[in-house]
Amino acid sequence: MTGTATGTTVFSPAAADYACGFLELLTFSKAEFAGKPFRLQDWQRKPLREFYGTLELEELEESEPRQVETLTWTWDVPGYAARKYQYLYLEIPKKNGKTELAAGLALYHLLADGENRPEVYLCAADRDNASICYNAIVAMIDAAPWLQKLVKVRPSRKEIIRNSDGGYIRVLSAEAYSKHGYSPSCVIFDELHAQPSRDLWDVMTFGAGSARRQPVWIVLTTAGDDPDRKSIGWEIHTQCRRILAARDGTGDPADDNPIWLPVMYGMPDDPEECNEIDIYDEALWRRCNPSIGVTIPLRTIRQEAREAKQSEQKERLFRWLRLNQWVATKSIGWLPLPLYDRTQWHVPALEEHYKGPELRQKMRESLRGKKCFGGLDLSTTTDLSAFVLEFPPQPGLDTWVVLFWAWRPQEGTTDAEKRDHVPYSDWARAGYLSLCDGDMIDFTEIEDTILAASRTYRLELLGVDPYLSRMLSGRLQDAGLNVAEIPQNMANLSPSMKDIEVKLREHQMVHEHNTCARWNFGNVRCRTDGNENIKPMKNMSIGRIDITVAWIIAHAAAMLAPQNTLADRIQAGTWHL
Repeated sequence: MTGTATGTTVFSPAAADYACGFLELLTFSKAEFAGKPFRLQDWQRKPLREFYGTLELEELEESEPRQVETLTWTWDVPGYAARKYQYLYLEIPKKNGKTELAAGLALYHLLADGENRPEVYLCAADRDNASICYNAIVAMIDAAPWLQKLVKVRPSRKEIIRNSDGGYIRVLSAEAYSKHGYSPSCVIFDELHAQPSRDLWDVMTFGAGSARRQPVWIVLTTAGDDPDRKSIGWEIHTQCRRILAARDGTGDPADDNPIWLPVMYGMPDDPEECNEIDIYDEALWRRCNPSIGVTIPLRTIRQEAREAKQSEQKERLFRWLRLNQWVATKSIGWLPLPLYDRTQWHVPALEEHYKGPELRQKMRESLRGKKCFGGLDLSTTTDLSAFVLEFPPQPGLDTWVVLFWAWRPQEGTTDAEKRDHVPYSDWARAGYLSLCDGDMIDFTEIEDTILAASRTYRLELLGVDPYLSRMLSGRLQDAGLNVAEIPQNMANLSPSMKDIEVKLREHQMVHEHNTCARWNFGNVRCRTDGNENIKPMKNMSIGRIDITVAWIIAHAAAMLAPQNTLADRIQAGTWHL
């Protein structure tokens, strides 16, 4: 076989064509293409040729020139050749042919890649998702008598066994897998963004495949619905963005990773940049969806676009699933997270000199003595408890400012992190959250925090959720605080929520930086009535919302308070005899 050498790499057209040629021996398995020959599109062929045809040479001593074999080919160059790339990352919108491609690549690595007793794993968030690719493989086998002679299908175990040596394709899901014992020759992750945690990714990548000559990890995924930017899907997405930027000269060269080959279709990551793009431009649709006219009819996208113009929810889906935009809005939520992100409180004079917890403390100190209203939402075990202060505009303060405190039990934090998929421990170290000793929240600690805040600031009124709060409310009242119960119904919460929305959208309200509070904000789901009143619903929300509920209660308390009191006029210097 001949090849073209560049430094320590060699591009072999024969190696590239071998892999592509195998795929085109297969047949499609789905819908109108079922039974038709698998024909690679240009956008598929190009990265596959680069991935399978780019080989890396390991130099031998000059005294040992030899003719070397790699897989089934013979090299006429000194050295040992293996694939340069180990990771192929393909991010592309739905319905562009990922499943068929994944199925074909799984068969290639089972039958034609030259590995002894190959282990090919199909990894997905759950067995149902993993079964989609498995079923496509089985359909390809059923359509090809020559494949049926080479493999045995075991539907009950979701396995396909190579007859010659027992090598196999096996389905793995985040719901059921072992933490040890894998020696993969190929791992295919379908929809990485949907993984509930990073655990399966870590097990299948860290140290796995080290006994193989040229193991391969293939990720075929769409963009994710990941507002908190905490998933393994987002982590790998941003890593691949940095790799591409390093290679095209727009990023840091140190971010390159030579064993990765990223291929990414879709919208940019910056929400503001996305907002400037005309999502109804058909040229954009074609750039994001290279299979338009093949696997996706253009008329289908036109209809989806018409629907997106009529519905905010349909627009969100259009951006996410058709234009491959990583969305920052949780479905059926209250307000979009980009709105929260755009209304973070900044004090440039302090930010020049301080960072992190010290900056947050200095910013809070700048509010000393100012008028504020509080909101308190209590829990006992799994939920967060939260205390929020709202400072209305007043002398020295042009906008509303919101501060957050939150607590949860220390015991069970590790399990809670796995359940909620958020880093409670990291938030506690950063000062965004306090962990109480034991398995219940310490109301005494909350009481001390509220009393300390009342001494630091001019706390006019504390609104509380009546649930669990009456004993603590009584003690706070005995200490001289004004406390008002805010029943958790639409009549009391809807006006507060609607006014918060108006103030955020008009940039009349800002909040301190707190990633735990941001997570709560994005989790909120609401119930509405026939009069368009709304209230947050914990049983409908995804994850904890207690900090946001305390914020809503604080604003409800502020709306209860009389305006332009004597104390306000004295502070403003507008009162006189």
